[in-house]
Amino acid sequence: MSDPVAQLAELPAKNCKVQKVQPAVFASDAEVNIITVTVVCPDGATHKIRAYREQAQAVREFVRTET
Repeated sequence: MSDPVAQLAELPAKNCKVQKVQPAVFASDAEVNIITVTVVCPDGATHKIRAYREQAQAVREFVRTET
């Protein structure tokens, strides 16, 4: 499994945008075990990036600060 934060970091180069984060990043700072980020690219492709446990926390922080 590749690093989900690294996958998200590649998005600006591809002009892709975060469309949806589940559970919502700002809804709660409670510990989450799974996070799913839906990404849409200009070519119409939709990608889902899923992170678990410690990586989920890192993804939430990345989305909160970088997007």
